[in-house]
Amino acid sequence: MTTMVDADAVAQLRTSLIRISRRIDRQVSVGGLTSTEASILASIAGRGPLGVGQLAAREGINRTMLSRVIGKLEAAELVRRQPSIADRRSVEVVATRKGVRLRERLLSDRSRLLAERLAELPGETVAILLDAAPALDALAAALEPRR
Repeated sequence: MTTMVDADAVAQLRTSLIRISRRIDRQVSVGGLTSTEASILASIAGRGPLGVGQLAAREGINRTMLSRVIGKLEAAELVRRQPSIADRRSVEVVATRKGVRLRERLLSDRSRLLAERLAELPGETVAILLDAAPALDALAAALEPRR
């Protein structure tokens, strides 16, 4: 089923989502990490261990860039590479305890920031935003890269 959506409404939604994401990123320190590095760390810590190919597809970046990012995360002792349990010829990336703790702190700090800002909004607006969460999750799932 295809639904026609107003182009202006789509543009407004996209702009709002970008502004929200950027404002959160700017207000919550990511431990000196770029947003790409923080995203990759979050994927590894939340879903790891992950193969490099899986991670590249999940993050939508090429393997060369991913290898550089993993190298930076390794240098910061946030992740490590290890032989795959399923196939010793392959390499997986796993978060270290330090990496897991940083991810948890970032998630906590971001949730706290959102809760503080939501508390400043009218109750009806908060209810609408919270009710929209499942729809936004569905949109996020629909935006997963396709093979």
